[in-house]
Amino acid sequence: MKLPLRAKPAADAAASPIAPPPPRRRRKEWMNRPERSTTTAIKFIVWVALRLGRRAARLLLYPICLYFVLFSRKPRVASALFLSKALGRAPGFRDLFRHYHVFAACLLDRVFFLNDQSDDFDIRVHGEDIVIDLMERGEGCLLLGAHMGSFEAIRMLGHRQKDLRVSLVMYEENARKINSVLNAINPLLSMEVIGLGRPDSMLRVRERLDQGHFVGMLADRTLDGEEEVRLPFLGQPAGFALGPFQLAAMLKRPVVLMVGIYQGGRHYDVHFERIADFSDVPVQDRPGLVRWAAGRFADRLEHYARSHPYNWFNFYDFWK
Repeated sequence: MKLPLRAKPAADAAASPIAPPPPRRRRKEWMNRPERSTTTAIKFIVWVALRLGRRAARLLLYPICLYFVLFSRKPRVASALFLSKALGRAPGFRDLFRHYHVFAACLLDRVFFLNDQSDDFDIRVHGEDIVIDLMERGEGCLLLGAHMGSFEAIRMLGHRQKDLRVSLVMYEENARKINSVLNAINPLLSMEVIGLGRPDSMLRVRERLDQGHFVGMLADRTLDGEEEVRLPFLGQPAGFALGPFQLAAMLKRPVVLMVGIYQGGRHYDVHFERIADFSDVPVQDRPGLVRWAAGRFADRLEHYARSHPYNWFNFYDFWK
């Protein structure tokens, strides 16, 4: 059974309000943002979480979030900009604090997912049949996420689907401190990371796909020099990378969206959605389907941003 959504790419592409890429700008803002936390502080929070438990660790989030709301001006301005678009009103202090707190809560819960404690959470999966179908086909797929909610929640699905294998493609520089601490919690559970920008990156991606892996990447940010397309997002054009979809077209793989939404407490909703399938797409039709797939990704991301705005974790001007 082939995944749908690969028919009529040319017509859909023509109907989509896609603008040409903007002129190349200076280094992307999100890539310039240094990590504000220290390794010592991260280790302390992890120690509290693992020794004293989740409830005690969550108490630390309140003063930490208050500090960042008050003293991290650029992220706070970006949070207010996003929330104003997603909520349709001017956000207040409570909205800003909640935005930071949901981000911090998801980051904290990574500790427990990495410590093999996913059974302590109530995680509901929507679209699990998509995962099962792809696993039975054994072809692998590109699993596209975003800086929204928790990508780590997919580890819970690994408990239910023992043959599920996931590799991550990511830009490692902006979260080196926290990733080094978190991955040390349980090295046996750490996903294989394929670093972007290395000479063998794409070769390793192909190898993992050939082995039936789900290769995950967060597709809502673009790298310097990467081809992008301007698409409507919350009422204003924003840049979305074409690279993930071009890669799927080149390797003839399906593309699936995965979003792990934090609902408060111990509750998460994990959503899988088909985006496109490049398995049988002729070469001449690929550019149209690539742009159509990027548009569909942006459209579905907007849906989740509107319905769960506090799960949005891009604390920079996304439209700039």
